[in-house]
Amino acid sequence: MSKPVIFTISATWDDEASVWSGHCDDIPAAADGATLDELLAKISAMALDLLPDNHPDVDPASLFLQITALREAEPAAA
Repeated sequence: MSKPVIFTISATWDDEASVWSGHCDDIPAAADGATLDELLAKISAMALDLLPDNHPDVDPASLFLQITALREAEPAAA
């Protein structure tokens, strides 16, 4: 197996649209999803599709995606 290659997805919660919006400049790709899992699935598919054109030296089996998510803290329900 090749050395792991990690790309970071930066995600933020869009309260008005009720979706996670994320992008990864290394791929490059951007998407949104109702959950972080949905966002990851979309960008993962894009990454594997775009990898040969943007990073031909990276083995798809060695690709890992990391999500950094940012959302405003909400007070606990009483």
